Amino acid sequence: MGTRGTDAVEAFLAALEHPLQREIVALRRILLDADPAIGEEIKWNAPSFRTTQHFATMQLRRRDVVRLILHLGANKRALPREAIADPHGLLEWLGPDRAIVGFRSAAELAAGEVALVAIVRQWLRHV
Repeated sequence: MGTRGTDAVEAFLAALEHPLQREIVALRRILLDADPAIGEEIKWNAPSFRTTQHFATMQLRRRDVVRLILHLGANKRALPREAIADPHGLLEWLGPDRAIVGFRSAAELAAGEVALVAIVRQWLRHV
């Protein structure tokens, strides 16, 4: 884990009871390691990731999947789908300014890690 992890997120994860706890922790590590400018905090009752503004937030309501919502921060604007290369089809676009990716197991997350990091690095160019 990089040094940008926060005590608030550590405490949140320590108290969290979720069947995909290992996957949540692994997804957090992947995001923090994707770029040295990425930091984190708890926002919307889940780990949320930022550079100059928030761009990704975990969605932990479901018990069968860990979802990551990619968004463009507080400023509403559109992002053309072709702006993000997604050859593995990880993204489900929810609107012109956000997409979601989900992982149901450690194996699925491991298989998608390289593609997810590539997506996150592209996404950051638009935040």
